[in-house]
Amino acid sequence: MKPSQIADTLVAEFEMFTDWEDKYSYIIDLGKHLPPYPAERRTDDFLVRGCQSRVWLSPTVEGDVLRFDADSDAIITRGLIAMLLRVYGGQPAHDIIATPPTFLSRIGLDTHLSQSRANGLASMVNHVMRIAAVVAQQPRSGEPA
Repeated sequence: MKPSQIADTLVAEFEMFTDWEDKYSYIIDLGKHLPPYPAERRTDDFLVRGCQSRVWLSPTVEGDVLRFDADSDAIITRGLIAMLLRVYGGQPAHDIIATPPTFLSRIGLDTHLSQSRANGLASMVNHVMRIAAVVAQQPRSGEPA
């Protein structure tokens, strides 16, 4: 499934909730389902800069497909990461770049997050997009360098 389709599904899930307390609970629940983050990657090399809480995000590249491991020391932030990884994880770099994070504002996060948390979310999105841009620039196997 393309990232845009996954994003549409995620937006539809949030539309089932009318109360922001329920939406926050759902975000927290999404974060609880993140796979365990590798202890050896819990270093400054994998910290996302610009987040108030500590956020670790490490990519794995398979061809042009990006997979991410991530974690945070804050429960809401873990849920926000889980949302990003659900949309962008396991996707080709070009598809990630072609899918702007408009789903976040469609959910309403642009108006319901504190300024510091919104800045952190923007930093996480930018981090994922920068990684995708680097991978997209690399020649694929079988292509001339």
